[in-house]
Amino acid sequence: MKIIPCIIGLGYVGLPITLILSNKLLTYGFDINKERIKRLKKKIDDNKEFAPKKFSNIKRIIFTNKIKDIKNCNFYILCVPTPLHKNKTPNLKALNNATKTVSKILKKKDIVFIESTVFPGVTERCKNYLEKHTKLKNNKDFFIGYSPERINPGDKINTLKNISKIVSIKTKNKNILKKVFKIYNQISKKIIISKYIRAAETAKVIENIQRDINIALMNEILLICKKLKINFKEVMRLAKSKWNFINFMPGLVGGHCLPVDPYYLSTISKKNNLKTEVTLAGRKINDRMLNYITKELNYFLNKKNKTLKNSKIMIVGLTYKAGVADMRNSLNFKIFKKIKKYNNKIYGCDPFVTKNIKTTYNIYDNVKKSTYYDVILFLSYHKIFKKIFQNIVSSKNRNKILDPFNYYS
Repeated sequence: MKIIPCIIGLGYVGLPITLILSNKLLTYGFDINKERIKRLKKKIDDNKEFAPKKFSNIKRIIFTNKIKDIKNCNFYILCVPTPLHKNKTPNLKALNNATKTVSKILKKKDIVFIESTVFPGVTERCKNYLEKHTKLKNNKDFFIGYSPERINPGDKINTLKNISKIVSIKTKNKNILKKVFKIYNQISKKIIISKYIRAAETAKVIENIQRDINIALMNEILLICKKLKINFKEVMRLAKSKWNFINFMPGLVGGHCLPVDPYYLSTISKKNNLKTEVTLAGRKINDRMLNYITKELNYFLNKKNKTLKNSKIMIVGLTYKAGVADMRNSLNFKIFKKIKKYNNKIYGCDPFVTKNIKTTYNIYDNVKKSTYYDVILFLSYHKIFKKIFQNIVSSKNRNKILDPFNYYS
């Protein structure tokens, strides 16, 4: 039987998969966001990850928000977001809804793969739901697996095609495995197979937890150096001379993964009567960096006999990391909005943000007259921002710059 793939959820994960599969297969892209579908049909990616020329195979893509259009598909890949509730517990609403959608059209011999970040056991929950609502049996009538996404927004080197891809499914059906390999070998160059789905689910979250903790350690070292009046940049230069030193830099941690995944693992651990001690340690420190920036900004302005309320402030870097349009869990933007509540003379410099954000928050793409501002605060690292930094320095306005993470100083 011919494979007809359908990607459910066309965000940072789903869209690149759709575009890659369309190189050889008629591919369906499903999303409940009608406006997103309209824009994609016009070759417009509002996430700014793919230019119109990347939609070269659009004739082999059917973008839709209608369930009836995808009922004849037989390989469903779920790429919906899995954020947090306000109380920091996993919010699986989108994944549950996507599973419900699949249950309405699931047929014998269909294959379902989940790519969303989850805690161990969620794929099994989805399997149970599908079995209950379709009367079909897993590994007999349909087949379900898990392949954790490793998309790094803004990264043009470690692209989906170039990274290793974990593919986990527990079946001995050779025909099904052949179809799974055919799809995922097209998506990524190197496939890592596992029959242990829970291990694959866990591997995904610990990849990001490890990074979160390492950045948190560097943030704490930065705070210690500030307190003890030690040159942090020199500390790092010396430490990196050791062969096995891991080179992480301090900074604001945001996005859809690092601030979220630790809570997914800690929640399921807590439900199983295990209290985590290290897993959430990075969260506490990294979230506190918002206060660090505010204090640094106040101190900087006080030395100029200025206050936060009456100063002209430019913040460079507003998305959760430089080079992407993603504003989810952006501490940069949170700082911006916090100051804006009582200071209308605050501006943002970030060419990567989407147009709707620009309209709402008066964001400029460049620092045109650095002499106008009392402080220019750099919160992200990027070659574009580095050039702005250098331009300000060459215009003899170095005293206007606040570089709290020593990105450019």
